Amino acid sequence: MKIVGIAACTAGIAHTYIAKEKLIKAGTSRGHEVAIETQGLSGTQDPLTDQEIREADVVVIAADIKIGGRERFSGKKIVEVPTGLVVKSPTKLIEKLEELKV
Repeated sequence: MKIVGIAACTAGIAHTYIAKEKLIKAGTSRGHEVAIETQGLSGTQDPLTDQEIREADVVVIAADIKIGGRERFSGKKIVEVPTGLVVKSPTKLIEKLEELKV
């Protein structure tokens, strides 16, 4: 499965980067391709490419704030979760995506 997403927390610091790291680690350990963009005080980092979005099976938005660029995901299956859930249970989230067969 190809997973893309955005991680963004209120401060745009700790939870944003931890959520990104945990999503990538949990997804790749289960054989998935994962690309995560971050949004926060320092702006957007590692922006998703049009090709990554086009080829994605699912979009995960791990955010505690409103994210920018949401229109890029029009027509895609989007799963929204708080960053805290990703930080605490990244593998369970990936397993849930697999169960949904997105």
